Order: sequence, then C-alpha cells, then structure tokens
Amino acid sequence: MPSEDRSAKVSEQVEPTKLSDEARERIAAELARIRERRDRLEAEVRGDRGAVSDHADAADAIQRADELASLDERIAELDRLLRAGPLPSNGADTLPFGTEVTLRFSDGAVVKMQVISVIEETPVGGEAEALTAGSPLGLALAGRKAGDTVTYTTPQGENQVELLDMKYPS
Repeated sequence: MPSEDRSAKVSEQVEPTKLSDEARERIAAELARIRERRDRLEAEVRGDRGAVSDHADAADAIQRADELASLDERIAELDRLLRAGPLPSNGADTLPFGTEVTLRFSDGAVVKMQVISVIEETPVGGEAEALTAGSPLGLALAGRKAGDTVTYTTPQGENQVELLDMKYPS
C-alpha cells in the first residue's frame, strides 16, 4: 500500500471524534477563566469610552479592545471544541494522531513525542512530550522518515531536528 494511502487510513482509524473527560474538564476550566477575564475586560472597555484623555490612554484602550477581540476568538474556539471535538485531520499533509516520533534537537537532547489532536488533550505534566499535528514542527515532520534532518520555523527563528524514529499508531 502506498505510504500516502496508509497515512490516510491510519489517521482515519485512530483520529478521536470526542474529547477525553480530562481534556473536556481542562477546556471547560479554561473557558470559565477566559469568560471571567472577558467580563472584567469588557467593563474596562466600556469605561474607556469617553474617558480617553491622552495618547497613552488611547493606546491602552486600543490594547484592551484588541485583547477583548482575542478573548472572544478563544471562547469561540473552546466552545467549538466542547461541542464537536477536534477538527479532523486530512491525513495527507499532517501526521496521524497517536504517531510517536523520536527527535534529536540541535542541543543534543533526544526527545520522544506523541502527536495529539488538540493541546488541551495533553496529560498534566506531559506538555513537553506532546506535539500537535498542525504545529510548525508537526507540519515539518509530515512525509519525513527516520534519518531526515528537518527544518522548521518558530517565532524565535529557524530550528532543526534530526528524526531518529517514527512509529505510526497501529
């Protein structure tokens, strides 16, 4: 079976359609915290109207309004996750959920990571070993094989890892 077909089939078989209870609780807790922050911020933004006296106040008001918009986007994203679960992977340009990769980073550290569907599904304490398929590193690893050197871009710049091993879920 060609690797493209195998990847799509594996992704189809293992991709979760629901969130784990732990992930659901973590998302709900984050949603509650963000809604509280949003309510406080909305009151501040309402207070900003007509109270801007100088450029610094105007800049602060703009920053609060931008943060309010960002919080609204995150609330919508978390609401969707709770209702529908993670978005399905197309299997062609991302790693299937459950794939395990072993990587050697440029500092020599060797790390085993597992591809998860949404970061909220990461077990507490396992954040360092979790890899989302849509992250810059996750996307760069798609279609690669053991022995490949993979370059990916982060906000801090370009990084390289050596892919030592890749195990698809069974």
